[in-house]
Amino acid sequence: MAQLFFKYGAMNSGKSIDILKVAHNYEEQGKPVELLTSGVDTRSGRGMIASRIGLKRRVTPIMNDTDLVGLVKEKLTKQKIYCVLIDEAQFLTKQHVLQLTKIVDELNIPVMAFGLKNDFRNELFEGSKYLLIYADKIEEMKTICWFCPHKATMNLRIHNGQPVYEGDQVQIGGNESYYPVCRKHYFHPELNREQEND
Repeated sequence: MAQLFFKYGAMNSGKSIDILKVAHNYEEQGKPVELLTSGVDTRSGRGMIASRIGLKRRVTPIMNDTDLVGLVKEKLTKQKIYCVLIDEAQFLTKQHVLQLTKIVDELNIPVMAFGLKNDFRNELFEGSKYLLIYADKIEEMKTICWFCPHKATMNLRIHNGQPVYEGDQVQIGGNESYYPVCRKHYFHPELNREQEND
């Protein structure tokens, strides 16, 4: 029986490389998958999954008006799909998440969504909120704090060497804009020490 999976983690927890690995494992066995990513993330170009270690792949972008059930049904007219894989799932809308439940429950295709849970203000993203509600299985992907060996659970936004705690929820960026951090260093980042080491 198909299930909806949500794998979440802070920045740098390996979400994009993991989704590419899962896709490779399916395809190596001759089992086609449908790979998608949010159209909001344009760091490597719209419709591109790119990991920090250099692996990347062009995929279908999800826009606000994308009908995911319709998209998958259309693909099914050409070939069987063994799994739907979604990167940057935090940017999905509630409607998108409900569509994913239909892909699982009505089309009997497993869906694996990968993304951040909380933003830099420690508020849930819309997609993450509804995936936490509707997913059958939820798994945390772990990484370490930028400043210490503890587990990172938060994302610290940086601008001009200073922490940012207010502003628009979505600001696309990588290590130049965000650090994965533990709770202690979210509130007390050791940015001065880092600048001394540069």
